[in-house]
Amino acid sequence: MRRAALLPLGGALASLAALAAPFGADAEGLGFARLCLGGLAAACLWAGFAPGVGARPAGTAAVAALAALAGVAVVRMLSGGLENTAGPGFALALVAVWLSAWHVVDAATAARPRDPRLASAANLVAPVVFGLTVLLLWEGVVRGFGSSMMKVILPAPSAIAARFGSSLPTLSADFAQTFQGVSVGYALGCGSGILVAILIDRVPFLQRGLLPLGNLVSALPIVGMAPIMVMWFGFDWQSKAAIVVIMTFFPQLVNTVAGLASAGRMERDLMKTYAASYGQTLAALRLPSALPFIFNGLKINSTLALIGAIVAEFFGTPIVGMGFRINTEVGRMNIDMVWATILVSALTGSLFYGFLTLVERRVTFWHASYRQRTT
Repeated sequence: MRRAALLPLGGALASLAALAAPFGADAEGLGFARLCLGGLAAACLWAGFAPGVGARPAGTAAVAALAALAGVAVVRMLSGGLENTAGPGFALALVAVWLSAWHVVDAATAARPRDPRLASAANLVAPVVFGLTVLLLWEGVVRGFGSSMMKVILPAPSAIAARFGSSLPTLSADFAQTFQGVSVGYALGCGSGILVAILIDRVPFLQRGLLPLGNLVSALPIVGMAPIMVMWFGFDWQSKAAIVVIMTFFPQLVNTVAGLASAGRMERDLMKTYAASYGQTLAALRLPSALPFIFNGLKINSTLALIGAIVAEFFGTPIVGMGFRINTEVGRMNIDMVWATILVSALTGSLFYGFLTLVERRVTFWHASYRQRTT
């Protein structure tokens, strides 16, 4: 049997087993769920065993559509009376959706379409399907089988979304307070890392003194430095910005130093034959060659900066801020609010990282490293 047929076969068997097993209490939408599972079993069998190459993409698309319908049916049953009373049929339905989604992700990853638009769409399918499947399993396990204590410790995604929607003013104020320290510290830390790297490149003997010092600073624990920064700069955003500077300086320094050294020897010799000064060589050759390394440092620091500011807020902040909110709500056992704050942090870091990636593509489209990634 082909390896590619194992996953859809597993999805078909799980779907058929779910149809034969009890779902639990009579829930609204049970007939629709059984219909979706029957269609999913047929689509999985088609995708796994249909002859010919042309049927496989169509079969995978059918599996994806019916798995999505089955997932919707599962959530509908939870809201229709199956919560806390789910049976083995419900668990097998979750397994069927999981195996079907696995097959879709595997097929999308293996696809090599020639059309660039189809290639971009295939690259998006895997993370989107994987993320939605994780959320569905999380929702189904917690609400279908979880106890009251489990729902307090690990709220379902629907509960987190509800708290997120009802707490937007509080979350907005916390975000504004934290982001102020993040933005200032990020600009200062990354900017100083780039400037010191240029200084090290210009004066080579500083590399033996400043790089070990920067390594020492980067190894300082946040939990030890945060109280000191609060004592030095106060409880407002300035102390968080100082922590962010400490966290972002060394990664940016190391990446920029490596980037400045990446210029080819032949190109540097050519600049010398043109009698170019250090500044002209830096602007025309060294910095452009270092741009991929500089953006690597910026992208790494885009997440480190937010983490550093949130952790620093655990040790002293006004009664606002994402770190303050997490620390306070954990003590109150409002874990759904903690997850809502984590969601804001994750979205912010992802959007900032994506923005830097787009800027990198626009700025370094000509660079050999970017052309290699796109081929």
